[in-house]
Amino acid sequence: MFKDTKFSGKPIISQIINLLERQKIYRTAVKHNSDRYCKKFMTIDHLITMLYAVLSGCNSLREVESIILACRGRINHLGLRNFPKRSTLSDANKRRPSKIFEEIYNELYLKYRTHLPDSQVKKEKIKELKIIDSTTISLFGEILKGAGRNKINGKKKGGIKVHTMISSNDDVPVFVRFTSAATHDHSFLKHINLQPGSIAVFDRAYIDYDQFEYWTGTGVHFVTRLKKNAIYEKVEEYDIPDCADSGVIIDEKIRLKKKDKTILLRKVGYWDDSGNRVFEFVTNNFEYSAEKIAEIYKRRWQIEVLFKRLKQNFPLKYFLGDSTNAIEIQIWASLIAQLLLLVIHAQTKRKWSFSNLLSIIRFHLMTYIHLIKFLNNPDADWNYLKTEAENQLNLFNSS
Repeated sequence: MFKDTKFSGKPIISQIINLLERQKIYRTAVKHNSDRYCKKFMTIDHLITMLYAVLSGCNSLREVESIILACRGRINHLGLRNFPKRSTLSDANKRRPSKIFEEIYNELYLKYRTHLPDSQVKKEKIKELKIIDSTTISLFGEILKGAGRNKINGKKKGGIKVHTMISSNDDVPVFVRFTSAATHDHSFLKHINLQPGSIAVFDRAYIDYDQFEYWTGTGVHFVTRLKKNAIYEKVEEYDIPDCADSGVIIDEKIRLKKKDKTILLRKVGYWDDSGNRVFEFVTNNFEYSAEKIAEIYKRRWQIEVLFKRLKQNFPLKYFLGDSTNAIEIQIWASLIAQLLLLVIHAQTKRKWSFSNLLSIIRFHLMTYIHLIKFLNNPDADWNYLKTEAENQLNLFNSS
């Protein structure tokens, strides 16, 4: 008889939930007084329910209620004491502040950041490199205002902008802030706190000359694109070494002018053969080589991969509430789920794509198998089954 060597006394969802630190969640709930007037559906219950919703890909409150109700005999494995009804989850998403889920995410990141896979294994590591960008999630205009002019029919979709800063080494958000799609990107920079020696890279939508001046005075470096309408004058031209990348065509010091403000910066021009165009970068770093400045900006693409991974694998097209708070809670739950899965991914010996890893987990959330053992060698049991089948056939054919 076939014996499953990967059987576990807990389903996969329970193994994922065990990565949470319940005591810290309880303390966070007390700190924000988020369980006041709650008799059954506490903060920890809310978090577990939302994690189950985003991991299973639920698109409505009815789906969440039905799926969890189907787990009646195994609800203790979820750590839930009661079945959350649609109205209960809806009220919690509307009233419990999303700030609590943000703090839970930040505490989990601090705990597991050393366990995350290194995103720069094949690249030269650049210490303290922070990548900044935003992605827009479309919503109804009644929820959050959209950007740009109204259409001819007077209707325009709104959206929530997820401004994100990631550490290039960790490949997960270290700071997130939500705004409406109509809010200008550069307002995000004043909310982040970078240590001296850090390097921030972002596109030209985040250009803020006041912030540039402040960072230059505090020892924070940045790399970005030069705006087409920027007014500047050349102060000094640097020689390009013979050993430099052939794509480097300009390296000079410039004086950037903005109203009554002038800032001394460095401009690097780089010819891109694939796109047949010139990129002009500006930075306050005069120590790195010109090609390294270009390489730093090229790594900005890393955050686009993160946004793609988040949007493709988690339900961020359909939300479980129509309030800004409910939408933010669902985004935080998706970020928490992504962080926990990356921690699991780092523990596996076999290489898995994130989407394949999530697909296996999504379809077997309540299956009693040891997740890490199965992910390390999923073919072992299949080979065992084939061998057993061949042995049985040989037994019947022997005469």
